[in-house]
Order: sequence, then C-alpha cells, then structure tokens
Amino acid sequence: MVLHAKGHGEAEWTAPQRNCGTGYPVGRIRTVAALTIAAASVGCTGRLPEYKPPETIREIAEQNWTTAQRQWFHHTSQGTKIMPYAWFMALEQPQPSWPGAAPRFVEADYLPRLGFIPSPSSAANPDGLPIGFAKDEFGANEGTSETEAVVGLTCAACHTGQVEYRGRAIRIDGGPSMADTGAFQERIGLALYMTYHSDPRFARFAGRVLGATGEADTPEARERLRRRLQLALDAGATEKGLAQQRRLYPVAEGFGRLDALGRGGNFVFATLPQNPSNLAVADGPVSYPALWDAPWFDWVQYNGAIQQPMGRNVAEAMGVRSLVKLSGPPEQIYRSSVRIQNIYDLERQLSGPAPGQGLQSPPWQEDILGSIDRAAAERGRGEFSRLCAGCHVPWQPGAPGAESSPPRVTMVGLQAIGTDPKAARNFATRTAVLPSGQRVTASEGLRLVTTDVINKWYDVNGVPERGTWTDPSGTVRPGREEMNGGRLNEWRAPLAYRARPLNGIWATAPYLHNGSVPSLYQMLLPADRRDTVFYVGSREFDPKDVGFSRAAFEGGFRFDTTIPGNSNRGHEFRNGPRSNGVIGPELTEQQRRDIVEYMKTL
Repeated sequence: MVLHAKGHGEAEWTAPQRNCGTGYPVGRIRTVAALTIAAASVGCTGRLPEYKPPETIREIAEQNWTTAQRQWFHHTSQGTKIMPYAWFMALEQPQPSWPGAAPRFVEADYLPRLGFIPSPSSAANPDGLPIGFAKDEFGANEGTSETEAVVGLTCAACHTGQVEYRGRAIRIDGGPSMADTGAFQERIGLALYMTYHSDPRFARFAGRVLGATGEADTPEARERLRRRLQLALDAGATEKGLAQQRRLYPVAEGFGRLDALGRGGNFVFATLPQNPSNLAVADGPVSYPALWDAPWFDWVQYNGAIQQPMGRNVAEAMGVRSLVKLSGPPEQIYRSSVRIQNIYDLERQLSGPAPGQGLQSPPWQEDILGSIDRAAAERGRGEFSRLCAGCHVPWQPGAPGAESSPPRVTMVGLQAIGTDPKAARNFATRTAVLPSGQRVTASEGLRLVTTDVINKWYDVNGVPERGTWTDPSGTVRPGREEMNGGRLNEWRAPLAYRARPLNGIWATAPYLHNGSVPSLYQMLLPADRRDTVFYVGSREFDPKDVGFSRAAFEGGFRFDTTIPGNSNRGHEFRNGPRSNGVIGPELTEQQRRDIVEYMKTL
C-alpha cells in the first residue's frame, strides 16, 4: 500500500490489485474519515461470520487432562511474536468509526469471528484472550537491547477444536481448530495501517500503549512509537508485496487450514535471512491435524516428513514467527526466542510417560450428539477390518500391550492414494540456499537450521547429552537425549501421505489432508459424488454424516474443490482397478452407514 501526501487533509492512496475478484479500491482519499472508510474496504476477506456463543461448553474428562492442564496448554508461549503486547491490546478493529473510536481488536466477540475460541481470564491468560494466544517477554526494541511484553500464538491456536450441536459445545483438546490465520493476519495488518494513517486513531492508540507500558506520554515518545509502527508496516508491506508479485499463495486457505510447510519454509528460508530468492509458491494447504498419540508416531506431518518431537516443534515455532539470529557475531548465531523448555514440557503433557497416558482421543458424546446404533456399528466393524484396517492400523491407547506397541503410521504413495499431490510434491521438490551459500533440499535445510537452534539453546544453558541439569529456577531437568525424545532430528520428503489410526476421527472434520471432504460419509463415496463446493467456518455439527454443516452462510469460506490444491479426488471406494486413488469397491448405502457408525466408536 502506498500513501502519497497531497497537502493538509488530502491524500492519494493506491494499492496493487489482488487475485480475488474485487481487488483493492483505488482512488483519491481527501479526508481522514474517507481514508478510514476506504481502508476498511480493503482486502478480500469479506464479511466475517457472526459469533453466537454456545449455551454450554463441555470439556471431555476422558481426554485425560485437568482444567489446569488445558489452560496451561492453551496459553503457554512457544516463543513466537505477533507484535508488542501493548499494541495488540490497544489496537482498534479495522472498521470505519469516525468520529469516535472503533471497538478494540481483542473484544470478546471479534476474534471468535476469525475462528478463535474464547477463553476465560486466568493466571496464564490475564486479559482473557482466546485460546492460542500467549503473553511473553522478549524481543529488542529497535536500536536497543531492551525486552518487552509481546503476544504470540501457541500450539493450541491450531490444535484445539470445538463442535457445537443445538446450542451445546464440546471442546476437543488437541483437535483441529477453525482458526483462519490468513484472515487474522490481513485484518491485523489493516488495523495497523489505519492506526498509522488516521491521526485520531493513532492518538488513541498511543495513549493506550504508553499508559500500559508506563512510558511518559510526551510528543517525543509518541513520535518514537509512530516510527516503530512505520517500520513494522514497511516490513509487512515488503513481505506482502513480494507475495503478491510472485503469487506465492494462490490458494485461499480459509478456516481450519494452513500451508504450514510452505509458508513456514518461506519465513525460515527467505524472511529470516532476508533472501527473497528462497521464496517458493505455497499452494498445498492442509488441515490442522489432531495431536493425540502423535508424540508416539514414528513420523509426523501429513507427508511423514519429521521424526524428532523437538525438531518438529521448533520448526513449527519458527514457522509462526519466532525470532532467530542468523547473522552477527558467531556467539550470537542461532540464538532464538524459541522456548525450548516450554516446548519439551508441552510435548510431555501431550505424550504422557507412556502411550495412552497423555492426551487421549475424545469419545463420542452420546448425550449431546445422539446414541450410537450398536448393531450397525458392529456390522461396520467387520467392514472396517476388511477395507480400512490395512492402512489405518487400529491402536487403542491404554489397551493391554499398547505400551510395548506404539501406533504405526502407514505411508501410502501418491499414485495409490490419488489425493491432491500439492503438499507432498511441493516439499519434495523445494530447495533453498543457506546463509553459507550451500543449496539444499527443504528437508535438509530445515533439519540443519532446527538442529542448530536447538543445540545453541542446549549449549547456552549447559544441558548435558545425558543425565540431568538444574535450570535457573532450581528445577532438575533431563539432558538432551531425553528432551529430543530419544530420536535423531531426521527429515525426509516422501511422495506419500500418512494413514494414522482413526481413534477420535469423528472430531476432526473436514477430511483428507487438505480438508476437501466435509464428512466421513462422503469419504466413503466415489469422488464424483462428493460435494464440489461447500462452506467452511460453521461449528454446527452433523452427527448423521459426521462433519460440520456445509451449507452456505454469511461470512463462511467457500471451499471450491476444482482448484488445484483443493482437490477432493482419491481415497475412493469405486468399482474398477485398485489404482490411482481407488482403494476399494463401491459400497452400498447400508455399508457406508454402518462404517460411519463404527467410526463413532473409535
């Protein structure tokens, strides 16, 4: 976005067109009020869904977490930074408000419209921010070594779900969230832009920020704040301009999806070292995966790319904007804001000391969602064993023998499974040039940089290879081998997708790795009978087909499966040769219903 000054009270504002049909409004903005109104129409997010809080919310006791554990998971920092905390709390929503103030961005009914789940105030969440937001303290003010309070996203932002049925909600810890991080990022950027270019809005913002930080409210302090805001906007504009110029993100992700490896790779390989040549098109969005049992899998990610829990979590934190030092004195290289200790503790809470003793998959809630037809489920058990169990190997945490036989994740090649290949192929073919000048594959590059970030933290804190050490608080901690989960930080890029055990599958809609099939029932149909277009963003549950409501609604995301990256092909039960996505014979209506009923019992 570019603002050209034309004199007092007058400006001419232009911006590049976006690939979304409407584009930006382009023209002359003559007053602050008109600038605010025009800026509010920028972007392609359209109207947001209205937020209707449920009448009741159930936390599932059978998931094996206490309320205190849930709150800690929801709001524990992994070391990421969106912006200074005082800015976030002071920011107004990007909507016209002349002559008064707009509501705050953190109002209780606004962030839930972007898919975030409300959360009560607590010691871990003093200002009552939604699940997935954490307050932390790190980061340097420009030109100084001062730290400041910042707000960042936690693991729970993408990995806490909620299903709702007739006014009653069921909280799914470790389940996929409905967050639309793209819309969140766009609206945050627009709110900052409007704050900078509206004198009344900036005056309110500055008063709140300086009051919250305890800095004297002087003209000099306000000017310093304005310069910081300009630097943040300039950095964002540069990043956004490159994304638009190179069409890096041509597939809108919408609610509940993110091209995590693609976008994360762009940040780690191109933004952190400021090397635009490492940017790559990210057009393979995936749904947020469920977390239960994942710490015990041999390989994780939809393409089975990562082996080590610590490497997985550090890569995730870096991908959502932790700060990493990649230049400067040798002793500073690879120092980061990543909260390695928190990441280990989070992983331990998820995993428990043995399979089945950490976070457990959620059982079907019959008193809310309806009773399971046990006779149909028993028939479905046989069909599932015959048709599905060869890939989705059943594994019940806590069952006899489960501790000595952790879950096996079957990898199925692209030709056999036939689902959209973008996510797997993009990662397998991507390369990047490291700051050393070495060109590597994406998997090798992420292995190298995550290993260096992890080892730098270990070195700085004096963590031994094995045994124990004592942290600054006096707590005895395990050594590197234990913190790494007893695994090497190995990465790979197979042209395949994983088939995990399906316990808790009812709570993870929509389906396939890219979220292109709205219900379990449609997963059992030939692909040409699945919905070509449906809407995402509603949490209203369909207990018959097992998925969310897919009907059009105001503010919903229109999911078009004809767009590459969004394909709903593959994983088909269709008569014919078993190849190119056909994995079994066409089923009768009774067989489909029986299998769906059985999957409710997992």
